[in-house]
Amino acid sequence: MAYFTDLFSPETYDAFSRSDKTITGFRMRQRGMAERVQPGDKFVCYMTKLSRWIGVLEATSECFVDETPLFYPSDDPFVVRFTVNPVVWLPKNLAIPIHDERVWERLTFTRGTKPSDPGWTGVLRRSLNLMRDEDGGVLEELILAQHSNGTEFPVDEEKFRRLVTQRIRRADKTVTVTVPTNDDADEPPPVVEEAIRESASIQGLLASVGEKMGFNIWLPRSDRSTVLKEWHPQEDSSLIDVLPLNYDETTLQTIEQIDVLWLKGRSIIRAFEVEHTTAVYSGILRMADLLALQPNMDIRLHIVAPESRRDKVLMEIQRPVFSLLDRAPLSECCTFISYGSLRELASSKHIAHLSDSVLEEFEEQVD
Repeated sequence: MAYFTDLFSPETYDAFSRSDKTITGFRMRQRGMAERVQPGDKFVCYMTKLSRWIGVLEATSECFVDETPLFYPSDDPFVVRFTVNPVVWLPKNLAIPIHDERVWERLTFTRGTKPSDPGWTGVLRRSLNLMRDEDGGVLEELILAQHSNGTEFPVDEEKFRRLVTQRIRRADKTVTVTVPTNDDADEPPPVVEEAIRESASIQGLLASVGEKMGFNIWLPRSDRSTVLKEWHPQEDSSLIDVLPLNYDETTLQTIEQIDVLWLKGRSIIRAFEVEHTTAVYSGILRMADLLALQPNMDIRLHIVAPESRRDKVLMEIQRPVFSLLDRAPLSECCTFISYGSLRELASSKHIAHLSDSVLEEFEEQVD
């Protein structure tokens, strides 16, 4: 018997809670991971945004694909499914915060660390991550005890309501969106010298990783003198001076301002915006502008930011205006990478032998 993560957003938590709790589903892109799960294995369930452990489900089947709408009237994205036995499912006011000492000090990936440390989030980066038996057992024990005679952790219903995503109909599909209120808006961190140094350090790290993987690198001209104090190209040709792209002037001006680009020949492979000294939505707007100008451009987009800004980034990506782009919702094209995840990738001894697809192990997408 093995334990796997099963991440729920506030919206999918509500939908599952209203169901008979006998089916859990995942996106088609996770089918390969789902095929590792066998009957008798258990899903340890965690609610994002609220950051609480919410239940344990036992798989009673192997995975199967069923496109019949389950939790949504149409376009249900969670089509890779399992039948499950709900071992325990907590109401949200009894769900256990991950920072509660009973949890934090007993899990192998959190004990001895601070909540601000980035490393512990790797296990909760996506659903269907295999957990250590020790961690799964601890969480199952705590969640069962909480269900029987637990401590209440009150939830502000108004704030919770704002966390729940909404569904709107595009011409081609139904998508989920969030509508941040003024209360959700955050002030950008003060632009101090330390913040500028860290932002430049992250740009330099992205450039270094890309160069080792064999890509050419583009940096905005205004950032180069600062970033080159952090990154020293190994090859003279790694950092390019002119983008080899055949686009109109408006598109080129937009592309040139993106914090880091990885290129292969005349094609952009990946684009990164580092959000440290500016409000989260500035980089997201630049990515959206690019897709609006060139809807057929097939590149992967990433927002790189401190772990503390994760929820804000993922919320902004789901704004209605970004969900109605001609190509596709921005949430399907743009992912979040934390500073800690990037540093973890950069520390790999075999990075020169990896392809850029390894980023899929470190990025986080809207669920």
